Amino acid sequence: MKTAIQTIIVFVILVISANIWPDQQTAKISWLISNVVLIDGTGADAKPGAVRVSAGVIVDIGDLEALDGEMVIDGGGQVLAPGFIDTHSHADMEIFDRPDALAAVSQGITTAIIGQDGGAPMPLKDFFSKLEQHPAAINMAAYAGHNTLRGKVMGEDFRRTATAAEIETMGSLLNAEMQAGALGLASGLEYEPGIHSQPDEVITLAKIAAAHGGRYISHVRSEDRWLEKALDEIIEIGRVTGMPVQISHIKLAIKSLWGRADEIIARLEAARNEGIDVSADIYPYEYWQSNIMVLIPSRDLHNRAEFEFALKELAPPEGVWLTHFDPQPEYVGMGLPEIAKLRDTDPVTALMQLAAESVGHGDGADWIIGTSMLEEDIQTLLKWPHTNICTDGSLDDLHPRGSGTYPRVLGRYVREQGVLGLTEAIHKMTGLAAQHMGLRTRGVIRPGAVADLVLFDPDTVIDNATPDDPQALSSGITTVWVNGKVVFDQGAGSGLRPGRVIRRAH
Repeated sequence: MKTAIQTIIVFVILVISANIWPDQQTAKISWLISNVVLIDGTGADAKPGAVRVSAGVIVDIGDLEALDGEMVIDGGGQVLAPGFIDTHSHADMEIFDRPDALAAVSQGITTAIIGQDGGAPMPLKDFFSKLEQHPAAINMAAYAGHNTLRGKVMGEDFRRTATAAEIETMGSLLNAEMQAGALGLASGLEYEPGIHSQPDEVITLAKIAAAHGGRYISHVRSEDRWLEKALDEIIEIGRVTGMPVQISHIKLAIKSLWGRADEIIARLEAARNEGIDVSADIYPYEYWQSNIMVLIPSRDLHNRAEFEFALKELAPPEGVWLTHFDPQPEYVGMGLPEIAKLRDTDPVTALMQLAAESVGHGDGADWIIGTSMLEEDIQTLLKWPHTNICTDGSLDDLHPRGSGTYPRVLGRYVREQGVLGLTEAIHKMTGLAAQHMGLRTRGVIRPGAVADLVLFDPDTVIDNATPDDPQALSSGITTVWVNGKVVFDQGAGSGLRPGRVIRRAH
C-alpha cells in the first residue's frame, strides 16, 4: 500500500513540474524536425514547417522554435510525409527472419497490411503475440484469410462446394480472428482452395466480418477473362454487407481488356454512387507474380488449348520467367523461351511440363512473373481517386515491387511523367491508404497522430530494383521513423525494432 501511495505522489509531482516548467520538461522527451516541406497525407497543399514529436506521437506542427535542450533535426528542405502504408503486403512470410524489414523501410513503408489473397497467419492471436515478443522495424495489421479458414475446415477435400456445417465452422473460426483484432476478411478467389467456393459462402463469412465492424479485401475471382463478373461479386458483397470492400492490386490482365480502364472505373463509380464503399489498391508495374496455375482456371494440366490461350492472351512467352521452382531451382531467373529451348520443345509444351512438375511437388513449388498489363491502363487506374498504392511484395522478393514500388511512383509517375501530383501521390500512399484500412491515427501528419514519418528528396527519389536486380534499394529516401524511432537513415537500417501490432479499432 505504501509503495502505491509513493508512486502516486511521484506521479503528481512530475505532472506539477511539467506544468510549472513546460519547455524544459517537454524538451527532455521531445525532438523537432525543422526546415522541411510538410505534405501531411490529407491531399492538402505542401507547406514549409516543422514537426515536434514526443513519446512516438506528433504533438505540434507549424512554424516551431526549438525548446531549450530539445534535439533538432535539420530536414534540409526535403519533403516530410507520413510513413507509407502498404495495404497489400506479404511481409509476414519473412518478418521473423528479416525483422529489419529493409526492403520495406528503405522505400518509406512504415506499416504493412498482411493476411492477403485469402492467406493469413492463423490463429492471429498467436501471430500477434509472437510479433509483440519479437518486434520488427515496421508496424503490422492483418486480415483473416478466407483460404486459410477454408483449408483449416475442409483439409484436402476442398475441390467442392462447402456444406452449411463447414461454413458455420469457418464462421466460428473467423469470429475468433476478428476478436483477435483482424481488420476484416481477405479472399483470394483465383487460388486454391477459394477458387472452389460459391459466392454464398464468401458472403456468409463477409457478413460475420461486417458484424465486427470489419472490412473485406479481395484478390477477385478473375483479373482477366471474367473480370467484369469478378467485380460484380465484390460489389455485391459491399451491397449486401454494407462494409467497405477493396479490390487488391487492380489490373486489366488480358489483351481483350487493354485500353478499357475507363470502363472499369465507370463500373466502380456507379457502385459508389449507389452507396457502396468500393476502392482498390495498385502497384506500378506491367507484370505480376504468382503461380503457374493462376493462368489455368480449369486447373486441367492436359488442356493444351487453355495453355495456348494463356500465352497468347494473358502473358506472352517472352514476358514469363520463373522466380521459384522447386523441381529444378536452376531455372530461377530464366524466361520461358530459354527453358523451352533447354528442353528442346515449344513454349506451350514447356509451360505444361513445368506446371505438371510443380503440382507434383506440392503447394508453393513454383512462382512466375508474367507480363500482362498495359502502361496506359496502369496510369488510368492509378489516377482514380479511390485507388491507393500497394506493393503486393514480400521482404525477400524476386519481383522488384518488393523493394521499389513507392519510389517508383514518386520518381517516375510524379516527377518524370506527371501522371500524379506530389501531394496526390503522397495521399494515395498515406491518408487514403489509412482510410481504406480503417486506421485512425496513422497516415497523416497532425497533432495526436503516431509519428510514422518519411523524409525524402523529391528531386532524386527513384527505384533501382529491376527484374535482373529485384532487391536493389531505392535512392532518395533519407530517413524513416516508426513510432518516433529511426529505422532507416542514409541508406541503411538503424537496427531498432519499434514496430507495433495494429489491431482493428473496436
